[in-house]
Amino acid sequence: MIQIYAGASALKTIQSEGFNAALFSGFLGASGGPKWFTLFGLDKYLFGEFFKDRNSPLNIMGSSAGAFRAACFGQSDPVAAITRLATDYANTVYDSQKPTPGEITEKGRVLLDNVLGEHGVHEIINNPIRKAHFVVAKSNGFVASENKLAQGVGLVSSFVRNRVNRQLLRSQYERYIFQPASSDMTISDPDEFATHITYLTPDNLKQALLASGSIPIVMAGIADIPDCPPGMYRDGGIVDYHFDIKIHNPGLVLYPHFSQTLRAGWFDKSLARPVRECNYDNIVVICPTDAFVASLPLKKIPDRKDFTELDSQTRIKVWHQVLSQSEQLADGFHEFINTQAIEKIQPISALVA
Repeated sequence: MIQIYAGASALKTIQSEGFNAALFSGFLGASGGPKWFTLFGLDKYLFGEFFKDRNSPLNIMGSSAGAFRAACFGQSDPVAAITRLATDYANTVYDSQKPTPGEITEKGRVLLDNVLGEHGVHEIINNPIRKAHFVVAKSNGFVASENKLAQGVGLVSSFVRNRVNRQLLRSQYERYIFQPASSDMTISDPDEFATHITYLTPDNLKQALLASGSIPIVMAGIADIPDCPPGMYRDGGIVDYHFDIKIHNPGLVLYPHFSQTLRAGWFDKSLARPVRECNYDNIVVICPTDAFVASLPLKKIPDRKDFTELDSQTRIKVWHQVLSQSEQLADGFHEFINTQAIEKIQPISALVA
């Protein structure tokens, strides 16, 4: 039910030392909304078993849905937190047939408050082991506007620019990474988006996390996050959808991903532009097989279109079935760990080609 891919250096290390939790000092979580439901069972296994007794730092970076998952993993009981996130998100029902960005954003705030609970903010900021990092895109120009027409014009410009060259987006978007002050993770970006590091505080954590999931047009942007320059902050997946950056860590990076497709940014979703293989040299990707996806209800990974294409009762039933079936990925990974079937790992080139 799972397929594992590894960059050249990662594969060499695993072949030499076996596949074990101590190899990893980084963890990635992609954007994708409810697509991550396929990883729910695996997430619980990874942070309830695989990394359970860890005593060295694990830098966990995510954008959008991946940032929400990172916020769960940074709490003292990561399995309980990720379960709250999955259950609340799957059960989301909007009051309006066509909810406004304001209504969707308010639902997001309520979801976030429940996921974090009374102590989540403090636990994330001060966790000495599981260090959560949230990626947010500061938007400039028309894409910063809350006027739907102006924002739409800006997004069309982004789409056109990105088709020509991803680097042409640099004047419209900047990357902000919100992280604990104790983090030692650094990145380099061949596309050279301006990248800013902001330390998480009780004043900015919730706003940064909500901003990381604030999809353009669909949700309201988050303005003037504390400890950041004035401006409009939106979905981190705009810049880092599935990631095409180099992560600098002393160890390997584990990247559970919901599909066998990797795209750098949000505007690359419809393009065949691959991520750079060199950026995945020290990364291990775990993803579901095509057979697993075909076994899901509707034979596909959940996505936001389900909100409009399915009635609420059907959607909730389908999404909960996916959450249940996701346990199969945990079982598959558990078997892989126990058997150490390292020969089944494929080179990352098979995934990014």
